[in-house]
Amino acid sequence: MSIELPPPTADAPWGVAVFAGKIRGWIERLGTAWVEGEIAQWGASGGNVYGKLKDVDEDATISFTIWSTVKSRLPADLKQGDRVVALVKPNYWVKGGTLSMQVFEMKHVGLGDLLERLERLRQKLSAEGLFDRRRPLPFLPGCIGLVTGKDSDAEKDVLRNAQLRWPAVRFRVVHAAVQGDRAVGEVISAMRTLDADPDVDVIIVARGGGDFQNLLVFSDESLLRAAASLSTPLVSAIGHEADRPMLDDVADLRASTPTDAAKRVVPDVSDELSRVQQARSGMRLRVTQRISTEVDRLEALRSRPVLANPVSMIDSRSEELTRHVARSHELIERRLERAHTGVAELTGQLRALSPQRTLERGYAIAQLPDGAAVRNAADAPAGTRLVLTVAVGKLAATVAESPAPAPSRAQQPGDGAGDSGHG
Repeated sequence: MSIELPPPTADAPWGVAVFAGKIRGWIERLGTAWVEGEIAQWGASGGNVYGKLKDVDEDATISFTIWSTVKSRLPADLKQGDRVVALVKPNYWVKGGTLSMQVFEMKHVGLGDLLERLERLRQKLSAEGLFDRRRPLPFLPGCIGLVTGKDSDAEKDVLRNAQLRWPAVRFRVVHAAVQGDRAVGEVISAMRTLDADPDVDVIIVARGGGDFQNLLVFSDESLLRAAASLSTPLVSAIGHEADRPMLDDVADLRASTPTDAAKRVVPDVSDELSRVQQARSGMRLRVTQRISTEVDRLEALRSRPVLANPVSMIDSRSEELTRHVARSHELIERRLERAHTGVAELTGQLRALSPQRTLERGYAIAQLPDGAAVRNAADAPAGTRLVLTVAVGKLAATVAESPAPAPSRAQQPGDGAGDSGHG
């Protein structure tokens, strides 16, 4: 029967053993639990195994212990880097003050479970459009960024084959772990470092194949999202045909092997020189054909009668031109003759109506000093000075006597009554 202790205070604290016992009691109440993770550390000592289990998505790790009696029942091929599920029970060691998980069962994660999770992730990323981008690679990249393991065969394959195809090609290589618990973070960091370099025109992520579980790094969601966010075109060269990692779907280009990546990113200088030579030959042939065609056309034009003997065209038109000139002279003369006749007629009419002709017949125009013409004798009483305009020149006159009364309308000139006044 346990004795319930009062809560500790500064005046009445618990002893360390009491407090540690309390912790152990609380932890033991949790019982057992199935957990999934990746074996980050695996070390055998005295028949027992001491290791660490890392979460596959988050940065979280727990320590575990497998006693020799349990180890004999576990699969013999368990090792660091394996993805497993384990039945564990928290165990607090009072003497050392440490917390560890005692393993009762441990097995590899079923392949079916992994494939199902990867398929769900694939559908999720596909719905978000991460698999839809396919940007073209530069024809001849000035500098190629390479993410791969240090001193790996993949690095050697890419560098060797690229330099064989184009000796002047430049690389910037950033080494990263391509498997294990550090791989995701290091590959992401390497890709972002190369993406930030303005000289890098394309990035290759290369690994020389591997088993299914080792390639799970390249299907990690955080790595895939980082790859999709790059502004530089990305080539995935993991080199595994059977189980393609999802980085192949996110990348702008998938290469089957690192060697294939080098061939598809870097053009072959001999092939390009051959194409240039073919293009120059084609252009030379086309230019020659065009010049030959134009020469033939010029010869055909020169052989035409109008160009072979241009004077004949002038001779054939000269007679027609002479007829047109003679006809134009005739029409102009006839038109001038009619115009002269019309002008003479108009001149005669104008002269007949001219006041000068009337004056020449003996008439005169009497004007008052203000220039007004005298139309009525009553307008010029005795003593009025007049200006008389005759056919030739003008005369000054003065009215000597008042004019006689104007005749009535019944006595018109010609009746014999007014003839004496005219003189």
